[in-house]
Amino acid sequence: MSSDPTGAAPLVPTNFKRRRFATGRTVVALLLREMSTQYGNSPGGYIWALVEPLGAILMLSLAFSLLVRNPPLGNDFLLFYATGFIPLNIFLSIHQAIGGALGFSKPLLMYPTVTWLDAVTARFLLNSLSQAMVAYLLFTGISILSDTRSVLNMVPIILAITEAMLLALGVGMVNCVLFGLFPIWSQVWGILTRPLFLASGVFFLYEGLPPMVQSLLWYNPIIHLTGTLRDGFYPTYNPTYISHLYVLGLSLGMILLGMILLGRYHRDILNR
Repeated sequence: MSSDPTGAAPLVPTNFKRRRFATGRTVVALLLREMSTQYGNSPGGYIWALVEPLGAILMLSLAFSLLVRNPPLGNDFLLFYATGFIPLNIFLSIHQAIGGALGFSKPLLMYPTVTWLDAVTARFLLNSLSQAMVAYLLFTGISILSDTRSVLNMVPIILAITEAMLLALGVGMVNCVLFGLFPIWSQVWGILTRPLFLASGVFFLYEGLPPMVQSLLWYNPIIHLTGTLRDGFYPTYNPTYISHLYVLGLSLGMILLGMILLGRYHRDILNR
């Protein structure tokens, strides 16, 4: 029997149910915020994401076409340097974005419904989709404007782009912690990554290097991505040095380490 003399049923709070798809809603909201911040506040923001790598590829093609008659592979300078530059550009762009995820979303992470995983996921999705679109538009444009005579093999192409994204995710998550705990590390990391342009096979073939140099550069995972992507565009190219197990193992190991470190130290970074 109810203790209420009027016999009325007790009131039930209307907010007793949890929001459905809370994580998905948060990630979408953060993704839209990222889009407006990265591309919406600058003139031609979306166009610049395409023009920047295209400009770098054009400069490489022009410079080396003046020095040598033919590229090291195939007959088109644009395609050769694009297949070398795109994996490096995907890695650099995505891992830099993820490395600054906590700092960029710090005000929102003070709310209990927004987690560090939401911030990292939003940045990873946006930059991965953007880089995939840039790669598609660049290669489509090159194939239309140039006589590349390439026969596409989509498996290594997709594999190279996916592995580049996973590697960038792992390195970016670890750096997200290191950037927050040790601000000087961002400057040190910037110095360490500058030689990647020379050591990732952008303008040379791995097979054409001396054995000693090959043994050192093999541990650079990006050179495996470069070889994989070129394997998808050049049917006569058969890179035997590639190890997908090495690249995936390194990427997944870094992702796991990054999740452990972020779970442990994200509050310390946000409270600084």
